[in-house]
Amino acid sequence: MSLQLITRCALSGAAPVPRETGAVLGGALLGAAAASSITAWPEQRLAAPLLGAGASLLGERWLSTLPVSGGESEGIVWRRSGDVLYGVLELDEALFAGETGRTPLQAASEEAYLRLFRLLEAQELPQLWRVWNYLADINGESHGLERYRQFNIGRQDAFLEFSRGATGNVPAACALGLAGGPLSIAFMAGATPAVAVENPRQISAYHYPAEYGPRSPTFSRAALVYPPDREILFVSGTASIVGHRTVHPGDIAAQCRESLANVEAVIGEAGRLGRTGPYTLGELAYRVYLRDAASQPLVAATLAPRLGAAADIVYVAADICRRDLLIEIEATASHVLGGRQSP
Repeated sequence: MSLQLITRCALSGAAPVPRETGAVLGGALLGAAAASSITAWPEQRLAAPLLGAGASLLGERWLSTLPVSGGESEGIVWRRSGDVLYGVLELDEALFAGETGRTPLQAASEEAYLRLFRLLEAQELPQLWRVWNYLADINGESHGLERYRQFNIGRQDAFLEFSRGATGNVPAACALGLAGGPLSIAFMAGATPAVAVENPRQISAYHYPAEYGPRSPTFSRAALVYPPDREILFVSGTASIVGHRTVHPGDIAAQCRESLANVEAVIGEAGRLGRTGPYTLGELAYRVYLRDAASQPLVAATLAPRLGAAADIVYVAADICRRDLLIEIEATASHVLGGRQSP
């Protein structure tokens, strides 16, 4: 089985993927008009502005050389190819208003992950590899608690209810804020366990002290996963944090450099733990989230000397999980087992 991420596919609409490129397992559509897209595969639609030169609508697609099957389960649209599954779920928080002892976002987050875990059990693909989380007004406060912290409570409650550990071998993930819309979760899972990767420059997120909320975030800094014949590296959302503290508040260029230093530390650990040798900054495919859209030229100029002019980077306007963070970087790469190839 060959599983490949095709990135930076500029679209004028929901353009089909040519047959010769493989079967579509799932993907994402990014851009301000993404919410109106309709596709035949599970697609996470992120109605957030793309920044910099290029298309206003951009598709990311996971392709497989094996046939795909799919369906819908409790609102999750999913596809499966061999022992790899990709799914997308959107939940309206308003449906959970009036929950006793829980905020609507907390209840929606818990329910989303419970549905996810039930699907993985039903498909007998129990290993959750990577999760992409997006919610409205991530730094806003309601019910006396920041919304990101409400999300973390709901997510962790679902992990614990399914007797999944909330520390250690947890999936790679990100959580970003959009201007509006439902709670949106996309995920990839498989039959084989992921190898969790942590950052020696940082405290693991699941060990953050209580000052960051009643529950710590449930994710690893990165994960190495092994569909047949391939090693895929998922680098989680990575920001300007050393230890557990935000560094360089108010300085976007310095936060960019620190975030990249953390990515470099993570891929160094991935090279040590993986089966295919080292990863380099230049081979990764990046999503870069910026709180201030006007900072994109400065960020691009800051990244260029390290990543090179041909780097595969998508810039997206989004809010970061801490108010004092201005940038977050996530990335993906893959190597063929016994060879080497990146998306």
